Amino acid sequence: MMELIAQNMAPIMFLSLIIFLILGYPVAFSLAANGLLFFVIGVELAPLSGGSIHLDWPLLGAIPDRFFNGVVSNETLLAVPFFTFMGIVLEKSGMAEDLLDTIGQLFGPVRGGLAYAVVIVGALLAATTGVVAASVIAMGLISLPIMLRYGYDRRIATGAIAASGTLAQIIPPSLVLIVLADQLGRSVGDMYKGALIPGLVLTSIYLGYVFVMSIIRPNALPALPKEARTLGSGIPSLLVALAAGVGVFYLAWKWLHPAHGTDADILAAALAVIVVYAAAVLDKFLKTGVMSRLAQQVIIVLIPPLALIFLVLGTIFLGVATPTEGGAMGAVGALVLAAGKRRLNMRVISQALAATTRLSSFVMFILIGARVFSLTFYGVNGHLWVEHLLTSLPGGEYGFLIAVSLLVFFLAFFLDFFELAFIIVPLLAPAAESLGIDLIWFGVILGVNMQTSFMHPPFGFALFYLRSVAPRETYTDRITGQSIAPVKTSQIYWGAVPFVFIQILMIAVVICFPQMVMHYKGAPVDTSNIRIEIPSSGFGSGDGSGFGQLGGLGGSPFGQSGESQEPSSGEPGGLDGPPDFGASTGGPDAPAGGETSTPPAEESSGSGLGGGLGLGGPPPGLDGN
Repeated sequence: MMELIAQNMAPIMFLSLIIFLILGYPVAFSLAANGLLFFVIGVELAPLSGGSIHLDWPLLGAIPDRFFNGVVSNETLLAVPFFTFMGIVLEKSGMAEDLLDTIGQLFGPVRGGLAYAVVIVGALLAATTGVVAASVIAMGLISLPIMLRYGYDRRIATGAIAASGTLAQIIPPSLVLIVLADQLGRSVGDMYKGALIPGLVLTSIYLGYVFVMSIIRPNALPALPKEARTLGSGIPSLLVALAAGVGVFYLAWKWLHPAHGTDADILAAALAVIVVYAAAVLDKFLKTGVMSRLAQQVIIVLIPPLALIFLVLGTIFLGVATPTEGGAMGAVGALVLAAGKRRLNMRVISQALAATTRLSSFVMFILIGARVFSLTFYGVNGHLWVEHLLTSLPGGEYGFLIAVSLLVFFLAFFLDFFELAFIIVPLLAPAAESLGIDLIWFGVILGVNMQTSFMHPPFGFALFYLRSVAPRETYTDRITGQSIAPVKTSQIYWGAVPFVFIQILMIAVVICFPQMVMHYKGAPVDTSNIRIEIPSSGFGSGDGSGFGQLGGLGGSPFGQSGESQEPSSGEPGGLDGPPDFGASTGGPDAPAGGETSTPPAEESSGSGLGGGLGLGGPPPGLDGN
């Protein structure tokens, strides 16, 4: 019996962790306690394990080193407090209120206009704040009463608000993308690039759902009545302002291109935006009446958050700043915007600093607990057990992706995205890499999947956030004087169901169309016109041929595909083996007697994902050396 337990320590340890989490124990302490408990058990049962347990008391001395090198000195995670601070300051600055009011007025004449405004503002808040709670609560407080006032169906209204708030999980600069990039050992910038198109496609599907429902059930998504459109019409004036901005862009580009080359596009766009924004501000304060009130409000309200998005994401995508530096600039930009709205004070700063400290401490404690857990889990060969279990699934790469998606979707009923990212992802990553799956693509699939953890009943946090601000009792509307019925919890839950199915559809789309993510690598390199020449003196024929196909930056997310071909005589067989310098064909400079000298191939040991994962690589003494 004891031998059986010793040889199956890894699945027993993993199951025990899941039980601890389901029982409600804090994640960080569950990880650390589970790791220490099974370390003691593993040391005692090591002689009975048949060599499957590699634990001994001196290994505990590796824990401080794993804390410092794996957690405290991790520069990638510096982006977490920066983006958190930026989001909370923007929430306090009233940006959400301004955006919802302005875009609601812009789409007001359209049936379902308020729902369109909620989805678009949710995407804009996701690209600036990256905080789900702030987005859902702000839109629930501002938009939900207006939607109820004008007769919106409660399920559609609450579902649109909750789902739009969760866009902060997949649209950069999302905190979950930072954590996933860290756990997968990949660049945060690449993760942002890969997730951008899926995030925009998901937003478009949300808008498409609202459009379909406005046709099927027109009475459930009415347009704003004319008396509620306080900014008037003014659409032609807005179109003229946009056309003027395009004209300024073209003239500026013609002027700047000879001197600045490829940078002229960005500089000209920035100049055009500044000119249009300055014109709107001057028209408002001088009251010249050149622009309509709607055009003024749209330009003045939309341009600052869009400029902040460019300051953060644009500099990251252009390679000007790292994600950590982009987060720092975003935090400064948020302070500037709040100060411009005259809403920056010590109370706002202290609240933002307190919330940032709480979240950063939460992340650090989970990482420290994960390091303790991984020391024992690797010591009982748990990583090998998980890898063998997942790589043996039928269906190859796609079978693995479908099975993992189902697993994460199920666990998301009970665990939030931080717990999934720090516990589950490091166990899945080595198996994905061994199957040749691109880890950025894999991370985006997981990110879209984890987004459902905020949505599906009964533990969706976005539903709880909305429930906290939705009316619980009948109240009298202050504008119309009508009696408004309360919003039931069941209506919030049922309203989220269609959007959960949309997110499942989005997971399938990302799996079936990896090009949506793989564009982060750039265009493939054309190798058809590349010729490699090797000096001929003493090295065989010297024709330089036979080095095989050099991989471009694009291609399959599963790595190299196709059957390998045997090299022909006198041609080196590619970059994956030692080249054959010299052949029996006897070139003009071949050694006498046809003798060749082939250097021995050196074996390389891949380190896998190493210490970049949250659970860490194999601790010292467990790597078999």
